[in-house]
Formats: sequence, C-alpha cells, structure tokens
Amino acid sequence: MKGVLNYIGSVDVSPESCYLHHELLNLMLVLMSTQLCSGPSPEPKDVHPFIDAAMLQESTTVGSVVQKLLLNFVRRPQIPLNGSHPVFSDNGGPGVLQRVGSAAANLVLLPYYTFNYLVNASAEGATSQLADNSLLVLLILIHYRKCISMTESIPIDNIYMSDSNTNIKDAPSFHENPYCKALNNAKDIQFDRADVEGNAQNGPVVRLSFASLFDALGTCLKDESSVLLLYSLVHGNCDFQEYVLVRTDLDTLLMPILEMLYNASRKTSNQIYMLLIILLILSQDSTFNASVHKLVLPSVPWYQERLMHQTSLGSLMVVILIRTIKYNLSKLRDVYLHTNCLAILANMGPHVHRLSAYASQRLVSLFDMLSRKYAKLAELKNDKASKIISDQIEPDNISDDTSTELHIYTDFLRIVLEIVNAILTYALPRNPEVVYAILHRQEVFQPFKNHPRFNELLENIYTVLDFFNSRMDMQQLDGEWSVDKVLELINKNCRSWRGEGMKIFFQSWCHKFVPCGDSC
Repeated sequence: MKGVLNYIGSVDVSPESCYLHHELLNLMLVLMSTQLCSGPSPEPKDVHPFIDAAMLQESTTVGSVVQKLLLNFVRRPQIPLNGSHPVFSDNGGPGVLQRVGSAAANLVLLPYYTFNYLVNASAEGATSQLADNSLLVLLILIHYRKCISMTESIPIDNIYMSDSNTNIKDAPSFHENPYCKALNNAKDIQFDRADVEGNAQNGPVVRLSFASLFDALGTCLKDESSVLLLYSLVHGNCDFQEYVLVRTDLDTLLMPILEMLYNASRKTSNQIYMLLIILLILSQDSTFNASVHKLVLPSVPWYQERLMHQTSLGSLMVVILIRTIKYNLSKLRDVYLHTNCLAILANMGPHVHRLSAYASQRLVSLFDMLSRKYAKLAELKNDKASKIISDQIEPDNISDDTSTELHIYTDFLRIVLEIVNAILTYALPRNPEVVYAILHRQEVFQPFKNHPRFNELLENIYTVLDFFNSRMDMQQLDGEWSVDKVLELINKNCRSWRGEGMKIFFQSWCHKFVPCGDSC
C-alpha cells in the first residue's frame, strides 16, 4: 500500500504513466472493497487490512495523494488511444499478446477496443476513467471510519466521536482519518488566509486552485459521486465553503443541483438528501441568500411546467424546493426531507428580493396544501375520539399515529407561516408579488386565525392584509379590479409601507444542518 500510494502521489499523470495510474487506482478500489462485506455501520470486529494500511501512512504521503486525486478529478486526463502500453508494444517491438497469437490477442483486447470505440463515438469524449476512479478512491479514503475497540488505548486528540453530546463510554468512537483531515485543511493555491494572518500551517498542506475545482464540480455534478465530493467540501472545508459563497456565478453549482431535484422521481431518497443538505449548508449564509435573488437567469430550459424567462435564481430555488415538498408528500412521505426543504426556505425568507409571481403563488399554495392535509388529520382524530368516547372502538396505536402526524403537520404549517412572516417583516417593499399572492388567496389563512400555535404569526399577515385591503377600498374604481391594477396599487403602497403594528418574532435566526454522525 505504501508503494502504491507513493507512486500515485509523487508521479504525474503522463502518456507514459497513465496506464499504470489507471491500473493502480483499479487495484485500490479492489483492495478497499472489503467494506462491502461489513454491515452498514462500522464495528470494532471489522477487518479491512489494506485500507487500514493506507490510514497509517505518513502525513506527507497522505497530503500528496489527496492533492493528486483532486487534480486528476479537476484536469480529467485522458488515456491516449495510441499510447505505448507494454501489452501492445515494447520499444517498437511486438507486444506480449502479439507473441502468443492473434486469436488470444483478439479475445483479451476486445474490451479495450470496445472502450476506445465508445469513447471515440461519444460527442464530447469528456469521460475520463482516471478522473472517475480518482474520485471514487478519494471518497472511499475520506469517508472510511475505523472503530476503536474497547481494549485500545488511544489519546483523546486522535478520537472522533460520532455524537459530541454522548459520553465517550457509550458512543462509538473512531480513529482520526488523515485523508479526511487533509481534505478539510486544503487551501486555495491563489490565497491562503492563514499565511496572510501570520499563522502558517504546521506540516504539509494540500494546495490547489479552488477556481478550477469549482468549475470541475459544476461540470460534473450530475454524477452522484461529484455531489458527495461537493458535500464533503462545503461541510468540512471552511475555506472552500467561503470561496463558494463569494462567487458571483453561483448558478454554476446550483443549476445542476436544482435540475436533479426537479427530476426527483428518478433519484433515491438518499440522493435527494445529499442535494438538500448542500443547499441547507449554503443557505445558512446571509450573503448567499442575498446573492441568489440578484442573479437573473435568462431561461430555464429543463423546467417543463411553464416558460421561465428572466427569473431570479432565488425564485427558481423557491419553486423547486416547493415542488420537492409536494413530490415527497405524495410519494416518499419522509418527514426529514420535508424539514430540510422548509429549513432552506426559512433561511432564505428574510433575504427574499423581487420574488417572482409564480414562486409567490407556489408559496401560498404550499400553505393551502399543508392546511388541507392538516384538516383531514384533525377530522380523522376527532372522529376516532368521538367513537372511543361512545365505546364504538377501543383506543389503539392508530390514534397515537394520527396525533403524531397531526403534530408534524402543525410544525410544517408554522414554519411556512414563519417564512411568509419573514418576507413580510423584513422584505415587504421589495416583494409586491408576495403581497398580491396572499391578497388573492387570503381565505386560506382564515381557518387558523384563532389557532393557539398560529395566531401570533397570523396577526402579522392580517396586519398586511388589512392595510392593503383598506387601500383598495379607498381607491375609487370604475369596473372590476384587474391584476395589473391591483399590482399597481400594491407597488404604490409598498413604497409607503412602514410596518406599523408588525411584531418581530425572530431578529436573527437560522436553521442549521446538524450531521447525525459520520457513520451514517
């Protein structure tokens, strides 16, 4: 393992060395595949001799391997089709297979010829086996966790706890992963904050161009392994996360993510989770939330339900997240997925700027959809309670399940009301379309006006409704109100809105991603 890793980390990929690099990466994948024979969570009894050997290498080797694997992913080197592979030729002489006869050569070389044909036939020819295998090897290395057995005596600094709130004797603990640490400490080759501040890093540090890495991720995000790398970077590497947040072309990363969420029916729930967690981590930053609403997209060709021209990236995010919630409600019915989607929307709420008419309508319709589901559950619970009282049926777990689900939807409705409140409290003058949407569908809020969980949030919404309804009543108008005339009145009064009577429920709040443990 030391020899393999030293070669991968120290020898540059070239036409002469690419074949050996390719075979060594394949070898690494096979050697580390012993994890496939273990359970879903690491246990002390697991035996993985080769990957354990990789974890014991010196920090200089670890850093060079992580750097080289990342560079392979970024540069995407191609295996030359007319290269001098020792199987085919040796210093211009006949190759090994040519010496054993053409029949055997044709049989063994068939997969190689087929692969070359497929690569040549592809329109882009951008696939790179070296890049793909480098990424797979890197992901296996950085996400490997070796359990510490009860008999081992390990310094506390070298232990990673799966849950920081759990006692060390009760929670599973793991050896520190040097490859994960190297990736988390990677620095941009063009700027190193630690060096600028005079706090130079101790020991070797992985350095590469974050700009090239950002562009490579944007190009390859439709592949789930690239999504996992992006998650690993934004979650573990603070410098890369900050670099992403200050980029002005956030659509490079977000558009592929939103397109995959749009096609959620073709994804597994785990893949959807990963995409949502990336968005949730990014949405914790106020600069990100402001930037996505300022970036205007000329068109969204993959969105089929309607034409979307000159819409902001933030409006598209709102539409796609609400679409994901509705898909989950009808198909997956996963509470955690709902929570992540709503948390992202809640983080974006105070920073919404010029939300589109379509996104505003979808936001109000989301509340309507959840309220109808809530009403059905409340009716079902009341029917069962009345039957239990009249001794028609006996109490069972079904009624408990209904109460639990009703409580969940109560929380969902409250979060949606918080989102609308955040927009109306902090950004009403900049969002006339949101005001129009709640005016147009104001009847959906009426059933919850006196609900103990919602009444204080609905006070703000009805303050806004009363303000604009009174302005419409004061306006003398011949004939009926048209959409354009209502929007004209809203725009006019938005400028004079001072927020009188509005209650501030949250000055600074943020829904944050809390990982449930690296073993997951």
